[in-house]
Amino acid sequence: MNSDEFRIRGKEIIDYIADYMENIQDLRVTPDVEPGYLKSLLPKEAPIRAENWDSIFKDFESKILPGVTHWQHPRFHAYFPAGNSYPSILGEILSSGLGIVGFSWAASPSCTELETIVLDWLGRMLNLPNFLLPFPDEIPNGHVNGNIESSNKEELEKENDDVMIDPKPVGGGVVLGSASECILVALLSARANVLRNLKSQHPFVEDGVLLSKLVMYTSKLAHSCVEKAGMIAMVKIRLLDPDENFSLRGLCVEKAIKDDKSNGLIPFFVSCTIGTTSCCSFDNLIEVGNVCKREDVYFHVKDKYMLTKALSVDPIYLRYKEMDKAIDYRHWGIALSRRFRSLKMWFTIRSYGIEGLQKYIREHVRQAKKFESLVLGDTRFEILGKVILGLVCFRLKGPNALSQNLLFMLNDSGKLHMIPSMLEDKYVIRFCVNAEKSSDDDMIEAWELIKSYADQILKQHEEDNPPVVDSIDIPEITSKLRRMRFGISKMVSDPRINGQKKYRRTATTLRFFSDSSKYFARKCSIVEKSDEDLE
Repeated sequence: MNSDEFRIRGKEIIDYIADYMENIQDLRVTPDVEPGYLKSLLPKEAPIRAENWDSIFKDFESKILPGVTHWQHPRFHAYFPAGNSYPSILGEILSSGLGIVGFSWAASPSCTELETIVLDWLGRMLNLPNFLLPFPDEIPNGHVNGNIESSNKEELEKENDDVMIDPKPVGGGVVLGSASECILVALLSARANVLRNLKSQHPFVEDGVLLSKLVMYTSKLAHSCVEKAGMIAMVKIRLLDPDENFSLRGLCVEKAIKDDKSNGLIPFFVSCTIGTTSCCSFDNLIEVGNVCKREDVYFHVKDKYMLTKALSVDPIYLRYKEMDKAIDYRHWGIALSRRFRSLKMWFTIRSYGIEGLQKYIREHVRQAKKFESLVLGDTRFEILGKVILGLVCFRLKGPNALSQNLLFMLNDSGKLHMIPSMLEDKYVIRFCVNAEKSSDDDMIEAWELIKSYADQILKQHEEDNPPVVDSIDIPEITSKLRRMRFGISKMVSDPRINGQKKYRRTATTLRFFSDSSKYFARKCSIVEKSDEDLE
């Protein structure tokens, strides 16, 4: 492909993406394919000779696209959204076109410096403490601390009973490929620092012995990447029970830490979550943070020196003369190769503005509350967890199988896509508000689909499990049946008893027997002549 054809095909792709986004609601949310469907549709080996673009794109439409799950679909409510705005797409195109591998400042100065700038923007947008920002503001006393003016550590510790912070400028951030990579990098950094200190205290103890004693802590509702990071780092993991609001609390963490210390283990890392994957609950950062401070346990990576030292590998072919003056993000993560991701952030933030991004988020929260109100209006359903952001966790009341079958039917239909979670041993369905242009109509349409399939599930459940009237709820019949049982027991114990009434079966009385009791009643002829005779 030459530049002339690239111009033509590039414009065609832009038009194709715009049409796709505008008409995505007409597609199935999930594909109707089975595992391995694509293997039989594509050649076993790569083509020897070049193929023309029309042929390649035709195969994309006929073979690849039918196997795509449409994450931008207005009825895709499964996972937390992967934002896909038009400015972001254009930023991605520019990033790919530039083809930068920005592992160091020298590899591409603007790639490194733009990342630092947009992360500083993001930190200010989130109202992070000033000392955590890449470019913290100076205050008159010379300390860097915008949110808490005092540099006195005692005053810092007292304010709001919050976690004591270091007023020195140690902030900064890095754009990594995923949350999984972020937690792994933080954990490895903390582990390296702790092992270094332990080795200085116990120089004759094997590294493996020290490592075997390290323990990390997180909530049972934490994302799976936290547990996976612990497995990769080869440290013990304690999955702690959250409270009734699905929040990890300080007392729970403190007890676990003290128990492990008494057993000769070394607690070193606690991971908390703001918005758990299961139900979007918030761990109590203040309580847990104070426990970590008292117990000298890493709660978050607060020192960029510790991070870069833990992951620094510096061969001669990656050195350059300005390296002492610049940030090299290759030391801030696992990968050496780094894409120009900050370009996407830069285009998106500038195109929306802070107000536009706030509106985007708040609208999703409002739509989640709308869906919550629809669920609460149907007594067959219940909601678990508080609806704080754009996630609603709901279920059919009754056995877990009801909600499980409901979710299977909805996902198999291709009209809606959601995923499950478990809260307090209850199977719940997670409903995320994802699409940028979703509306109240989408919430209503999704709810109508859910209700229609719920009708089928509950009808089948009633047919398979006919209701049995509980005798406790029918005092009069309970009394009658008790006297009948007494008569039966007398007949069984003494078959010579005379004067027993002759009984006949009546539909009125049989209503109150279960199937097995009806069979027993017919065989023993214990249903009396009439209901009046029971008196």
